[in-house]
Amino acid sequence: MNIEQRRTRIAKAFGIVLRELRMKANLSQESLANISLLHRTTIGLMERGLRSPSLDTVFRLSEALNISPDQFIIKVKKLFL
Repeated sequence: MNIEQRRTRIAKAFGIVLRELRMKANLSQESLANISLLHRTTIGLMERGLRSPSLDTVFRLSEALNISPDQFIIKVKKLFL
């Protein structure tokens, strides 16, 4: 797997986990965006695996979804591997 394929797989895994956690928290994309101080389209792009989050974004989303950043990443890692 080349670097671009790896990035794409990680972004898609992140998006799956993000959507799962958002839905479990019973939040719309708009609500999550407001709580995490991000734009709704950013949430949508990440959920579709079209945008990778910065470290700051991972922390914001984790806080908004009441999960530690390390647990968030562990969930992504399980899907990626």
